[in-house]
Amino acid sequence: MTTTEKKILNAIKYFVKHTNKVGRTKLFKLLFFWDFYHLAKYGKSITGYKYFTYPFGPVPKSLFDIINNNDLPTYLSSHLDISDDNEYDDIDEFKRFKINLKNKEIDLGAFTPYERQVLEKVAEIFKYATAKDMTEATHFHNTPWKITMETKGKFKEIDYLLGRNEETPFDDEEIKERLILQTELSHNGYNR
Repeated sequence: MTTTEKKILNAIKYFVKHTNKVGRTKLFKLLFFWDFYHLAKYGKSITGYKYFTYPFGPVPKSLFDIINNNDLPTYLSSHLDISDDNEYDDIDEFKRFKINLKNKEIDLGAFTPYERQVLEKVAEIFKYATAKDMTEATHFHNTPWKITMETKGKFKEIDYLLGRNEETPFDDEEIKERLILQTELSHNGYNR
């Protein structure tokens, strides 16, 4: 399992254990906020996921596709049970699911102190949020999802640079360089 895979697995487990009713919509939004809050504060994403403008908010398309195709990699399938479920999500044309933990032990050592700090903050903020609440939070004015939806439309990639704010200590070029390096290292197997 790569370092990034370990972070994703343990973040999912953390969110399932520390927030209520984690289904498709809530999971995708929690991961989105975790990545974008981390980028705003520290200049890079954690998961490296590319998020897209689905009607119900930002979606990490690669994760959605493997779940939708029932093709979970071993690092996820050995720890998580993802089952079809309509209880936690609104009805739409996309696959709905809920997550059950096969193993509830979370490896907090998978995270840097900063990643863990943001993980805990996101879980605390959205602990009781429903899928509908999560969707509304991503649809506010001037959010990365809203800006991308208005300028590019549905099913378009959300630029991480839209996650910057006045407190972000890095400029656009520094963040772009960090994101490119993160992608290159991941593709070359250096995140193991």
